[in-house]
Amino acid sequence: MTWDMAALREQMDAEEAARLSPFAARSVEAVREHPEEVLAAGHRQWFSVDGDRILHSLAYARYIDKTQVFSLVPNDHITHRVLHVQLVSKIARTIGRFLHLNEDLIEAIALGHDIGHPPFGHDGERCLSELCVEHGLPPFVHSVQGVHFLRCVERKGRGWNLSLQVLDGILCHDGEAHCRSVSPMRGKSFADLDAEIRTRLADPSRELRPMTLEACVMRMADVIAYIGRDIEDAIRLRLLRRDQIPHRCRAVLGDTNGTIVYRLVTDLIRSSLERDEIAFSEEVSEALQELKRFNYESIYNNPKIKTEYHKIKGFYSLLFNKFLKDMASSATDSVIFRDYLDGMDPSYIEGQPYEATVRDFIAGMTDAYFLNLGKELLVPRPLPARFPVE
Repeated sequence: MTWDMAALREQMDAEEAARLSPFAARSVEAVREHPEEVLAAGHRQWFSVDGDRILHSLAYARYIDKTQVFSLVPNDHITHRVLHVQLVSKIARTIGRFLHLNEDLIEAIALGHDIGHPPFGHDGERCLSELCVEHGLPPFVHSVQGVHFLRCVERKGRGWNLSLQVLDGILCHDGEAHCRSVSPMRGKSFADLDAEIRTRLADPSRELRPMTLEACVMRMADVIAYIGRDIEDAIRLRLLRRDQIPHRCRAVLGDTNGTIVYRLVTDLIRSSLERDEIAFSEEVSEALQELKRFNYESIYNNPKIKTEYHKIKGFYSLLFNKFLKDMASSATDSVIFRDYLDGMDPSYIEGQPYEATVRDFIAGMTDAYFLNLGKELLVPRPLPARFPVE
């Protein structure tokens, strides 16, 4: 028997339409910048394809050595970026399942939402942003950079041609900002995506509303995934004690990551059922906001985890200026040519200034690769025991 694979996908699309909420995004609604005939004839639903493409991207592979919160800590149990995005994906898909939303879309956004983070997390983002502004570029914003990587840098500058809904979800995720509820702003286009990128770069603090309810779920799941997990990591590192968690937060949310995640997810589902928004109850939202303040004071801004910041900042400046000089002098033996630009599509190389290329190269580095390059420039290497006779 010969199976018509496109017909199988159409059957799945029909089943999806029957079971999903009227507020959910349908796979057939995926919008791409460039039509793909092979994709249209295949058996895979379109948001599922997006998730696969992100999972197989080089940028996703580099999550394995990207800081989440704690840098330079020799503890294998501390959360790294790769684990965080997996936790976000799991939590968001769980919420989406109960709300009858599109889990493929949720997963794709979750897997890609932190692709743009540079080495050493938010500290690295601040360093790179200062350098960008100093060299005439807009501030560095990791959500914008994530869209840029997947759209314009991956596959040697050709990009993955992901759907608008996925790119929009990545751009509009904002796990740092607190909000009790978020609702979708539907009907966007790629022109709107470009306009919102310009808006975010002009004012990085500007909040953006995503175009799908699935992206709203992912935005809330981002917070749920890190808030308690960061506390567990801090306790493991003896940065704080469990009894230091504010009393109201413990009473409403619990004092372990498992309990915090369970209560936040349960409240979010209960408060969002059959609604075109994703929301917490007032009590839980206030407790979560207080817990975030506690984390910022006790963990994220704790000077005990910032002792190496000035060295990291120095490496950022050293590498940025070194690669900028190499680009200007066409030093093709430089690693920016050998490891990054070799084989890159001409449209990428010719379409932006040297400063933007250097920004992209550094932003994509893992922590270890970044440190190794810095050491190569600073630490003297032994010369050969004997030199060849000329």
